[in-house]
Amino acid sequence: MRKALRGILSLAVLIGTVGATGASAGAATAAGPAPLGTAASDRGTSTDIKDRILAIPGMRLVEEKPYAGYRYFVLEYTQPVDHRRPWKGTFQQRLTVLHKDTSRPTVFYTGGYNVSTNPSRSEPTRIVDGNQVSLEYRFFTPSRPSPADWSKLDIWQAASDQHRIFTALKRIYSENWITTGGSKGGMTATYYERFYPRDMDGVVAYVAPNDVVNREDSAYDRFFARVGTKECRDKLSGVQRQALIRRGPLEEMYEQYARENGYTFRTTGSLDRAYEAVVMDYVWAFWQYSLLADCDRLPADATKATDEEIWKSVDAISGFSAYTDQGLERYTPYYYQAGTQLGSPDIEQPWLGDLSRYGYQPPRNFVPRSIPMRFRPQAMRDVDTWVRHHARNMLYVYGENDPWGAERFRLGAGARDSYVFTVPGGNHGSNVAGLVPSENATATAAILRWAGVAPAAVQQDESKAKPLAKFDARLDNKDLTTDHRLGVRRP
Repeated sequence: MRKALRGILSLAVLIGTVGATGASAGAATAAGPAPLGTAASDRGTSTDIKDRILAIPGMRLVEEKPYAGYRYFVLEYTQPVDHRRPWKGTFQQRLTVLHKDTSRPTVFYTGGYNVSTNPSRSEPTRIVDGNQVSLEYRFFTPSRPSPADWSKLDIWQAASDQHRIFTALKRIYSENWITTGGSKGGMTATYYERFYPRDMDGVVAYVAPNDVVNREDSAYDRFFARVGTKECRDKLSGVQRQALIRRGPLEEMYEQYARENGYTFRTTGSLDRAYEAVVMDYVWAFWQYSLLADCDRLPADATKATDEEIWKSVDAISGFSAYTDQGLERYTPYYYQAGTQLGSPDIEQPWLGDLSRYGYQPPRNFVPRSIPMRFRPQAMRDVDTWVRHHARNMLYVYGENDPWGAERFRLGAGARDSYVFTVPGGNHGSNVAGLVPSENATATAAILRWAGVAPAAVQQDESKAKPLAKFDARLDNKDLTTDHRLGVRRP
């Protein structure tokens, strides 16, 4: 009985107090904890948006940055390490709010990695001319519990982080909400909808991979056999082959590069393993981030290229820092998830023959051995089945030439008002703006409709649909799907 009572009291403390764990000097916090169950409107009469946000128990201001037409806040929010056992400890999760007006819809953006602390606007936010809440994924520093219990890094716990933040902010931002994200962020938006389907009014997921059966990756092999043109594929495979044929002299260059930059290779186990991992990513990386026109910049005949030319091409596309300890450290949470729930691609690359020593290395090779990992194959099967049969107000956008789209989300007979569109020739930065005009109009009209702000003209004729906010070069130029380019076998 006393044990149960302690759990209830601990839960009350979590919900009813403002966490200050890890607070930096001078950061503002809400003034004192409110009694459990006290509504924000009952705790003061201020109408200033900052005061209203900070009246949320557990919310803490890190910084406010000025931006014309908006208020922009960098915040921390107290979250339970384990949403099933919230009395077992908390951590501070970083988020940002780009505030326009509480009368506008709100877009919940998830990148799936770290959150940017500079103002930016996702495509749906511009389309609906709304507010934007952006969330850092749990276990990406500084949003990591200490000590870190890695078993609490899974897609349900992360979805529950979002649900709890949405529940807290919905009192302030009461209009429609749409969740969005690119790449791993698109996966994150999908998982949130699967576990909390009543929260959002719509989902816009960009270039979201869907590895349903981790051991079956032939779709990627078929993709690489036909993507782009034969001329471009031959150039890429030529450089990749030469990088492995000339392993000796190029690894000497790698050793010098590592010494000059202080790079080490404890996680992969050796410089040789890290070198090959970079080279094996070369073809994938090109199609993920480049366009067919970029083939003109590749060495025309790799056999005649100098060692320096091969090095520069591989480094520019794959990045030789990617599989160093320092390059991997930031992305440990991703590789952990890839090796426990998300799955990861494994491609044949037959053009390499027997030049590869290790093959396409699994995520386990990129996570410190001190962190235990066990793969749970049911997680992605469950999500895929749910999307096929229960998708409602969900939009998926893929790029024709993006390898991550080889295994994608698909809709079944149970889907309602949902779409899967592909940008012709598009890469991993594909978005609604890149769709053919008819699909662009359909997608834009759907986003406006789900957000509850579709003009009468659009409701009558979706071809008239267009973003409600003007383009802003500072807010809108950022490609939110390519924040994590180096170490390209990451969505």
